[in-house]
Amino acid sequence: MLPDTLPIALEAVSSAMSITRAVQDRLEAVAGHLKDDRSPVTVADYASQAIVSMALREGIDDPALQRIVGEEDGADLALPEQAAVLDAVTAAVKSWRPGVSQADVLRAIDACNHDAAGDCWWTLDPVDGTKGFLRGGQYAIALGLLRNGVVETGILGCPNLPLDPAMNPATADRTGCGLLYAAERGRGSWEFRDGDPASTPMRIRCPEWSSHKAIRCCASVESHHSNKGQTSELLARFANEKVMVRLDSQAKYAVLGRGQADAYLRLPTRDDYRERIWDHAGGSLVAEEAGAIVTDVRGDVLDFTQGPRLERNRGIIAAAAGLHDSLIEGAIALGIGGGATAT
Repeated sequence: MLPDTLPIALEAVSSAMSITRAVQDRLEAVAGHLKDDRSPVTVADYASQAIVSMALREGIDDPALQRIVGEEDGADLALPEQAAVLDAVTAAVKSWRPGVSQADVLRAIDACNHDAAGDCWWTLDPVDGTKGFLRGGQYAIALGLLRNGVVETGILGCPNLPLDPAMNPATADRTGCGLLYAAERGRGSWEFRDGDPASTPMRIRCPEWSSHKAIRCCASVESHHSNKGQTSELLARFANEKVMVRLDSQAKYAVLGRGQADAYLRLPTRDDYRERIWDHAGGSLVAEEAGAIVTDVRGDVLDFTQGPRLERNRGIIAAAAGLHDSLIEGAIALGIGGGATAT
């Protein structure tokens, strides 16, 4: 990565953290104004994508480093019936960049339309954890830079993650400004307090797990994100005490990376389901560079060369060294994700 690119990307995600947090602080007001309980996350999604898109394109000269695979598409937002939502999105972006117009916002959102082809591009999830955002809980802004199908840089903005590692990470900390994470392949993972890229970063590490310890496991709050029954079966193979931590979004990767959990399981709920790249690119590198191991449920490395989905992978098992291999063995034995069932 170019030396001046990481600070630009960090500032972009930090700005998106501030704006989405402001929208989350006004959930009822935004929903009431737009007559739609889901409208706040819609506003935050679009505003976050516009901000990151503008920041990267304005700050980086290399066209190859301006290509973004974003989750959101501005076509629906431009429809006449979405005029009120577009007004709200533009107002949110203006609080970061006062001079922008609606046309500027739509162009920035639509600029994130790269097809995940080529040798270098970013992937962005502007608000990962929709339900968490709406319930006032955990969510994340996730940005990853890929070169030749390998995640080289991962950035996570977690606006509600508690600074104090003694606090339950599933509990939203509304007193602070959240935590910002950055990882570069081969250079470790780093935590920035209060979502401030100018703060002194602290390196995070995922300690190796040993068999005398409990298994602290991150899992999704929403049942359709991961197979809870198979999660229980897999963990039942271990005699250790289990502590489940359920929270939304890629914040789970940060929780694993900073040593507050030993595993993050996302087991397939359907045979035909494939994970989306923006749901894992940024977060997976943050966890890996902290010392965790991230694969699919068969132990295969995540393959980001197949377009917007992880077509060659099934589910996710991310865990500390010392535990990951045993989880993979158990998943294969149980036939999770199409693995061979032990006889």
